[in-house]
This record gives sequence, structure tokens and C-alpha cells, in this order.
Amino acid sequence: MNIRFRAFPFLAVAFLISQTVLADDQGTSDHGRYLVKLGGCNDCHTPGYAQAAGDLPQAQWLTGNAVGFQGPWGTSYPSNLRLYVQNHTEREWLAKVRQPMRPPMPWFSLRDMTDEDLLAIYRFIRGLGPAGEPAPVAVAPGGPVNTAFIDFTPKRLPRQAQAETR
Repeated sequence: MNIRFRAFPFLAVAFLISQTVLADDQGTSDHGRYLVKLGGCNDCHTPGYAQAAGDLPQAQWLTGNAVGFQGPWGTSYPSNLRLYVQNHTEREWLAKVRQPMRPPMPWFSLRDMTDEDLLAIYRFIRGLGPAGEPAPVAVAPGGPVNTAFIDFTPKRLPRQAQAETR
């Protein structure tokens, strides 16, 4: 029997397996895209996303933002996730996104996600490829801020301490 005919069944099985893996990768990517949209990642990490009511091309997604969030913690900036994931492994991503982060990042939502969901997000973002520039470095409370920022300082809070002593 000719070698080509003997190898055919193995090649066919290898092809089918590769198509299944590709389909799984596409499903993971689609799930990651869904979680990014539903989780509101673009609201902060994509400049102009909220103002455009979410109608921005995917090529512009998750490139970080130079508009900061200022509060008692100082001024923090939404990181460029597309650059971040290029320099970190899946294992590093899982460990990092479950750790406390500067406000207003809702890290506790990520902490409570499954590994599968977090990896789907990671793989989706990584699949977008690197783009944009790094976000500005966070500024300590009272430090000079040379960018636009949103003030997250609570105002006119009830004076709980005074109410408790009465």
C-alpha cells in the first residue's frame, strides 16, 4: 500500500482536531469579547467609548486612557490592556486581576470570575494585538496632575460620626 494512502486517515484526524481547536479558540474569543462589552471594560479603558454610546470600532478598544480618576487615593488611569497582556502570561494575568487595584477599577468583580472567563478576556484582548501608548503613571494624593481627570472625591457626605454621638 502506498504511504500516501496510509497517512491519509492520520492527516484527516489531525485536520479535524485542528478545526475543533480553532473553533474552540473562536468561541473563547467571542466569549471574551462578550465579557469585555458586558463588563464595561471599554467604559474606562477605551477613550470616547461612553460618549459614542459604545459605537467605536473594535480596533480602538482597550488602549487605555489619559483621562484620570482622582480621589482620596490620588489619580489613577485606565491602563492600556492591549499592551499589558502582551507582556504577561495567562498565569500572571489570573494572579494580577484578582488583586486589589486602585479605584475606580472594580477588581472585586474580576476576583469573583471563573478562570475560564478571565482567560477568555485575556485571549480576546491579546488577540486584538498591541495598539496605542501606555497610560500615564498614577499620581499620589496631592501630587501634580497634568492631564484631564474626573473628580471622584465624595462631597456632602452625611456626618456619620456626629450623628452617632448624638
